[in-house]
Amino acid sequence: MAMTRRQLLQGAVAGTALAGMGGKLALASDKAEIGSMKITTLSDGNLNLPGDFIFGPMPKDKLAPILAANGIGDGPLTPECNVTLLQDGERTILFDTGSGPAFQESAGLLVDSLDEAGVAVEDVTHVVFTHCHPDHLWGALDDFDDPLFPEAVHMMGRSEWDYWWNPETVNTIEEARTTMAVGAKRRMEVLEDAITLFDAGQEILPGVMARASYGHTPGHMAFELRSGSESVMVVGDSIGNHHVAFAAPGWHSGSDQDKETAAATRQSLLDQMSAEKTRIIGYHLPGGGMGHVERTGDAYRFVPQGA
Repeated sequence: MAMTRRQLLQGAVAGTALAGMGGKLALASDKAEIGSMKITTLSDGNLNLPGDFIFGPMPKDKLAPILAANGIGDGPLTPECNVTLLQDGERTILFDTGSGPAFQESAGLLVDSLDEAGVAVEDVTHVVFTHCHPDHLWGALDDFDDPLFPEAVHMMGRSEWDYWWNPETVNTIEEARTTMAVGAKRRMEVLEDAITLFDAGQEILPGVMARASYGHTPGHMAFELRSGSESVMVVGDSIGNHHVAFAAPGWHSGSDQDKETAAATRQSLLDQMSAEKTRIIGYHLPGGGMGHVERTGDAYRFVPQGA
């Protein structure tokens, strides 16, 4: 039997995407339960990014020891892409949809990860987006540009939708991100009739609270999943890596559209999660993305689940 593109990619990713992740494979996943909620992270593969995409604005002399301490060399960065699956009774919720087939060859593996979890695309009742960057939104459509999750209500923060829907965005966004704007608008046009918009501070579904986490994109949202006294924070890209985002959260990152706002958001989330001992799920954090935040003086560190 011929192998599918995704099966071939899974083998390639598992064999190569180890940089800076302590030897863990990029296709790792994590599980947690809070109350009746069953939470699983599903791999969409990994990205391949030049270091300057993140590190460009940072002070090189102070950056070097942080990278060395995390085992990060001069080669490309290969961050995981962790899609969060929440199953709670009759609800099957995805937070983001991965890259789909049209972004990077090392990503777009969500359908296979769903298969491994025993979830069909028709089972998904809700798709909730953190933001509209390609590795979070583009997987909402299948290879024929039809909605991949035909039975699902698709949900997005109103400010994020308005920004990418605005026809002026493609003309005003920095040139390197023009493709992102064009790609987002095309997918939003297909999904328009399936979209429900919400605002920050709103409980968008039972036990799911939207948290404004602006900066990475103008309307980026995080989501607090809560049952009783237990909670997990799905942070999307508001905390975009396990190294400099924790060690120097106030530094500007090249990956963020509004760098100053993003830094303030990052600091606020890390303060809250370290103080309240809230578990974190990061889209690009290693080992499946789940863990917790520890404060270390003026900085923080990511502690993977089970460590």
